[in-house]
Amino acid sequence: MARIGDEAATRIALVMHEAVRAWQKASAQTAAPPWGRAPKWMKTSSIEAVKWRLTNPNAKISAQHERWVAEKKADGWKHGRRKNGVMKTHPLLVPYGELPEVERRKDALVNAVIDALAKPIR
Repeated sequence: MARIGDEAATRIALVMHEAVRAWQKASAQTAAPPWGRAPKWMKTSSIEAVKWRLTNPNAKISAQHERWVAEKKADGWKHGRRKNGVMKTHPLLVPYGELPEVERRKDALVNAVIDALAKPIR
């Protein structure tokens, strides 16, 4: 897939974010805030996920998660019982194989949404 600009990446990230929220609700999880109320770090992470996927279209789903873990750790996040943007803790800062099934499916959804929206419509 070709690289896209920041505006297009942001549009895809918004749709991906809302798809994740729907998955979280359907899975009886605490849903992330809507895109318009999401903190900047959350939006930035979503946009980076889009850009990474577009430059790594054949990467395994697990690679997207491992990229996310590395990004978070580089930004000072650590594993914690609860997601907290102020304390920079997150319960999913674990290897992909340790994620619950619901989270692995969410990662698959993320990649599927990015792949679907990044391809040109014919």
